[in-house]
Amino acid sequence: MKITRLKVRKVTGTMPVDGTFWEERLVRPIDVYEDYRRDPWAEGGEQIANDKFRMTQYFLEVHTDDGVVGTAGPIWPDAAHLALTQLQPIVVGKDPLAIELLFDQMHRLQVHGRQGFTMIAISAIECALWDLKGKVFQQPIWRILGGPTRQEVPAYCSMLGYAVLDLGMVRDRALEFKEKGFKAQKWFFRHGPMSGHEGMRANVALVRTLRETLGEDYDIMLDCWQSMNLDYAVDLCSRIEEYRPRWIEECFMPDRIDSHVKLKAKTKIPLSGAEHEYTRWGFKRFIEKDALDIIQPDIYWCGGLSETLKIAAYATVHDLITIPHGHSTPIGIHFSVTQSPIHTPYQEYLWKWNLVNMFFLKNPLWPVNGMIALPDAPGVNMDLDPDKIEHEEEMRG
Repeated sequence: MKITRLKVRKVTGTMPVDGTFWEERLVRPIDVYEDYRRDPWAEGGEQIANDKFRMTQYFLEVHTDDGVVGTAGPIWPDAAHLALTQLQPIVVGKDPLAIELLFDQMHRLQVHGRQGFTMIAISAIECALWDLKGKVFQQPIWRILGGPTRQEVPAYCSMLGYAVLDLGMVRDRALEFKEKGFKAQKWFFRHGPMSGHEGMRANVALVRTLRETLGEDYDIMLDCWQSMNLDYAVDLCSRIEEYRPRWIEECFMPDRIDSHVKLKAKTKIPLSGAEHEYTRWGFKRFIEKDALDIIQPDIYWCGGLSETLKIAAYATVHDLITIPHGHSTPIGIHFSVTQSPIHTPYQEYLWKWNLVNMFFLKNPLWPVNGMIALPDAPGVNMDLDPDKIEHEEEMRG
């Protein structure tokens, strides 16, 4: 069996929604500049009516001469273009089951693509190859990886896109998702260092409201999305320590490793992060400097499923927790159920992003009572639903 080509399917459809889909955006690193702090945020598509959210997404397929196809996605169009133009010549004609070989060859030939969109393109191809491998052997990926450590994984619900400035709405949503069965929630700060004392008070009020609403025996996580500086993060952590967050996430941009180390020495709150880091070599820097307590590689960004397994294996040597960033629930669950529960106690479930990223899938994966169950379909279960596709075209390199 040989790879004959890569194909990128550009699909468009309309997702039904109930009112404003993206209610509020999170703080961003660029918000140090006032013009950008005022920007609205509408990713993943466009709200065309009160009950309609239109989106165009890109899914990558690996085709073989045996007719077996592996699928990954959605991915950004820039990464899709790089897959077709830079990576397709490397993989065509090769054995699709030789995943380690193909990753190594793509990585070694992309000497200026060790991060960013090129690595995201490599990751997507690698994930599609795993989907294909599962289909060839008619087995779910977790079984090929060695079998499960449990039958279901607790999901923590990431509340990105929900209003955080209206504390009444925060209370309502926090209780709503607790009642759905989630044992943990992650909320996103709206303000950073340039928002001054008022912004700091709003951030602290969010955490206080969550703890008062959800009670003592409930995990609360907070996400800074790379947007703080050291002084601000130290001050913020000192103000919210009493509310016992399970962790505070991505306080700094990933290259500021020393800032992570300094903050870790000044707070009792566990630090998580590095979703915007790439490959085992990038994560080696965080691990060897003891910069984080929880590492969060994204399977679709850091190099793929095999690379995530290597990162996690190295992390366990240091007794660190690995909980991948939740871009893709379908492949994430195959990682999670093969790991020791002590080293991967949760899987992230980005509620709104899962509505977006799994909209076109025939069999989206939803938590039941806050748990994601072991999937039993061959591969990664990435087949698209033709009934949801209003328009489709093939992307050209």
